[in-house]
Amino acid sequence: MTDSFVDSYEEITRVRVQDPGRIGRLLRARRRRTVADTDGSLMIVAADHPARGALGVGDRPEAMASRTDLLDRMRAALAVPGVDGVLGTADILEDLLLLGALEDKVVFASMNRGGLQGASWEIEDRFTAYDAEAIAQAGFAGGKMLTRIDLADDRTSTALQWSAEAIDDLARHELIAMIEPFWSSRTAGKVVNDLSPEAVIRSIHVAQGLGATSAYSWLKLPAVADMERVMDATTLPTLILGGDPGASEAEAVYAKWRSALARPNVRGLVVGRTLLYPGDDDVEAAVGTAVQMIR
Repeated sequence: MTDSFVDSYEEITRVRVQDPGRIGRLLRARRRRTVADTDGSLMIVAADHPARGALGVGDRPEAMASRTDLLDRMRAALAVPGVDGVLGTADILEDLLLLGALEDKVVFASMNRGGLQGASWEIEDRFTAYDAEAIAQAGFAGGKMLTRIDLADDRTSTALQWSAEAIDDLARHELIAMIEPFWSSRTAGKVVNDLSPEAVIRSIHVAQGLGATSAYSWLKLPAVADMERVMDATTLPTLILGGDPGASEAEAVYAKWRSALARPNVRGLVVGRTLLYPGDDDVEAAVGTAVQMIR
């Protein structure tokens, strides 16, 4: 067996059966790119929703069900000039690694995917994916944690503690902790995030106070109204997330991104479904539009 990349999805399965050690060897040999190697602004493509059981995009409840279709879209997005890297769980990142799509990319690892969409324990986001040691061994730039705050759910205190511990562990490895906070509540059994400026500001203050150091802490925030006031709540580097808009809302979302990117502590975008599953299915065009906003 050789440590070459694969040319088909069938070969990915074959490597996983016959030579799983190739994944580790390719990780060690990968051409790595760090945040310091960029111009200070980042365009990151995200694909960690499936691991939380969240497969829907807009009015398509099973949009992300096909792994090969998702990988096709990820590869197309990562090939667009100006895209810096990717955020994902191990299964997706290792598929992309075998396909050669992680070369010279900044990679962020998703850490807590245990808060399954629709679960009674959803707020209690257990760290079921990467930990700091695994991220360091893989040579990735950092780890992302979803940190939802529901004052009516006792599990929130546990989730906050786990996030604080992960931030400290990442800092010990000198890795970025990308914290994605939301002020949340449960409505008719469904966890709903409050996207008012006031709620986002509260979530920022809680998130940036987690851990024994904020030296390596970044934020991942939604683009909401009054971003000048929202971003005045922090000095932490911040990436703006995409969310799950309908096809008819794309232009409104782009306008919010442009407004957010005008703030000096906003350092780029980390977007998944909005760019990978645009209304017209033109992934390259959607990603290109996002890149132009940053560059």
